[in-house]
Amino acid sequence: MSFLKNGAQYISALIGEAVKNGSREATVSGDYEIESCILIPSDFTLYLKNCHLVMADNTFCNMFSNENCRKEIGRTRSGTDRNIRIIGQGRAILDGGAYNGLSEKNQNTNGLPAIYENNVILFTNVDGFEVRGLHIRNQRWWATNFVYCANGKITDMDFCSDPTAVLPDGSTRPYLLRDEYAATLVKNSDGIDIRVGCHDILIENVTGFTEDDTVALTALNGGLEKRFYLDGASMDIRNIVVRNVVSSAYCSNVRLLCAGGDIRMYNILVDGMMDASADCPYLDHGRHGVRLGDAGVYGDRIPTPDSMFNITVRNVFSRAISAIKYHGEIGNLTLDNINGFDGCETVIDHIKE
Repeated sequence: MSFLKNGAQYISALIGEAVKNGSREATVSGDYEIESCILIPSDFTLYLKNCHLVMADNTFCNMFSNENCRKEIGRTRSGTDRNIRIIGQGRAILDGGAYNGLSEKNQNTNGLPAIYENNVILFTNVDGFEVRGLHIRNQRWWATNFVYCANGKITDMDFCSDPTAVLPDGSTRPYLLRDEYAATLVKNSDGIDIRVGCHDILIENVTGFTEDDTVALTALNGGLEKRFYLDGASMDIRNIVVRNVVSSAYCSNVRLLCAGGDIRMYNILVDGMMDASADCPYLDHGRHGVRLGDAGVYGDRIPTPDSMFNITVRNVFSRAISAIKYHGEIGNLTLDNINGFDGCETVIDHIKE
């Protein structure tokens, strides 16, 4: 397939012209190679219509970010970007292209940047946003990443991670087995990640295959969170609805993790999760349908009733090792209509410590 070069320059020029003429919207059609990050300003709608955008080889950047994402003003309330929309129409493919080798283990070493440069879409400190109708392929890490974002919709999204397994003899194969995570070429290639400070967001109609978690809500306080810390804002993740996730996930179809410092997670609804891995050519079975918390592996605590509460998970159908796995004690947890089938070993696995 042939891609036109300098796609980022072309799309950025379209955006600039639309801001200048006051329309504040632009439509991209066609197939382009993206060599640098495209910044989207406030009050702007970008339509991706019947296009295929692919990251150029050996690039280390996002495909799209909000305009103030990496600016110092973007860490303040006065620098909040507002009302940004990326809308796919027809065949709208965002493609990570050839893997660039950047990982969580080698980030920030030997001249390599931080791992979040591998997000296809990175939004930070955005109030009012919509990301809809996109097919994301070959993400080099998490496909989409939202930090301190509010009042948004992420809907009608489809993912397909790179399923390559690198075997001990150096050969490769295009599918993964349940117990060979270390063999995955592109590790932790989630679909949608909601990070600290995010609230009042709808995630709905999510499909495809992800090498790690399909939808993850993650309350930690690591390097990513410190880099994009929003002065004076709550770090809690709250008021999130996740509906109709029909996916094949190597780790979890839906992941809720709250293990960082004083950060809380509350008022979360997960309604409708179907494990589609029986028809997936890229893996045999996943590990968890919905996973809540962990045993302190990623943070400094397991869930407690005052750190993670008002959580409802219902209408789950999973063929993973466990349909539901949760740790600690979660305040006001409701589990309703949880089903395991076709090799699911445990419907509800509760580890108290």
